[in-house]
Amino acid sequence: MRDHADRTPRLLPWTTPEGNPCFLLPSDGTGYVSRLADRLEAEQLGSAAVLIEDAERVLADRSWTPGELHLLTVELKNSLVTTHRVAESRGARLPVPAYEPDEDPDDDPEDYPEDAPDDGPRRP
Repeated sequence: MRDHADRTPRLLPWTTPEGNPCFLLPSDGTGYVSRLADRLEAEQLGSAAVLIEDAERVLADRSWTPGELHLLTVELKNSLVTTHRVAESRGARLPVPAYEPDEDPDDDPEDYPEDAPDDGPRRP
C-alpha cells in the first residue's frame, strides 16, 4: 500500500448535498474518481468560457433588462465559484517551489539583458 502521509488530499470539483467539500486521497491520478474529476473540471472550465461569451454578447447589446442582468450575475457568480474551486484544487497539487518568491514580483531578472550596464532598475 502506498503511503499518503506526505501528500495533500485532492479537492474534488463537487460538494456533498450539505455543501461540504469532498476530497480524494492522493494517488497516481489514473483512478476512476480522478478521471471523473478531471472531466468535470474540464467541463466546468468550458462552461465558464461559454458564459464569458454570453456575458460579452448581453453587455454589448446595451438593451438588457434588469432580469437579464440579474440572471447573468447569478450565472457568473456560480461559474466563478466553480472556477475558483478548480484553481484551488490544481494549485494545491502543484509542487512547492524550491526557492522563495521575490519580494517584488515586478523586478524579474529575466526582464534585463545580461550584458546591459548596471545603472539601476529598468522597466520594460
